[in-house]
Amino acid sequence: MRSSIPTGRSWFHGGVTGYLFLLPWLVGFFGLTLGPALMSLYLSFTNFDLLSSPEWVGTENYVRMATADPKFTAAMKVTFLYVALSVPLKLTFALGVAMLLNRGLSGLSLYRAIFYLPSLLGASVAIAVLWRQLFAANGLVNSALSTFGIEGPSWISNPNYSLYTLVILSVWQFGSPMIIFLAGLRQIPTDMYEAASLDGASARRQFVKITLPLLSPVIFFNVVIQTIDAFKAFTPAFIISGGTGGPINSTLFYTLYLYQEAFGYFRMGYASALAWVLVVIIAGVTALSFASTRYWVHYDE
Repeated sequence: MRSSIPTGRSWFHGGVTGYLFLLPWLVGFFGLTLGPALMSLYLSFTNFDLLSSPEWVGTENYVRMATADPKFTAAMKVTFLYVALSVPLKLTFALGVAMLLNRGLSGLSLYRAIFYLPSLLGASVAIAVLWRQLFAANGLVNSALSTFGIEGPSWISNPNYSLYTLVILSVWQFGSPMIIFLAGLRQIPTDMYEAASLDGASARRQFVKITLPLLSPVIFFNVVIQTIDAFKAFTPAFIISGGTGGPINSTLFYTLYLYQEAFGYFRMGYASALAWVLVVIIAGVTALSFASTRYWVHYDE
């Protein structure tokens, strides 16, 4: 009986064939992801302006960030405030809409497509320009308020309101987490709600004791993904502020400040250091999120 164990030659040829299929991905990973990432790590310890050779300065860029850069501190405050506001509001709104759609509305596919459309458009330039026109001093929002005798402020040029227009834009793009919530809600057995109703549990108690625990893995997934996306937000702040982060740094997202340092002042070494600090922040927040799962995320055994 012939053995089915592959010989050394056949194993070698099979391995080569597999790696040939993987070659495009490997070239992209090492050439476009890992290589540039390691290069940026090296540049973060240098003084580099694209025109001359990198000059090694050690940890000078990181020390400057921590001790002598007020715009870095301002960008951090704006970004963390944006994340703290936009992510919970977006997920709460997405969950509310998903629960409404889960009640068996007719035309569910149509509603799902309409609500998902803003997420498909994403943080595009066109949407950011439209948002700037909506919240301008003579924009549609103030025109609507004027019909009720309310004189609205210039939302974008007022530092007290400018950041909140970006938060509203983020919440408006709730379609992606909504679809994920809706899929999670469809997996919860209806007989659990029926049994709870027979026991006299109110709708609020069913939501707290059944929906949230069984949906917690989905909530966790959405929290992680949306938090990372919020830290990376760039286009809305760039378009609405004209690339300045104004007024008075009220929309100076961390990514926008990084862009200014890299392509406005050509301080590529310092911009690389800023990028790696952002990587560490996102990794730290994500790690804390995973560490917290033992207290509130419930998986089926």
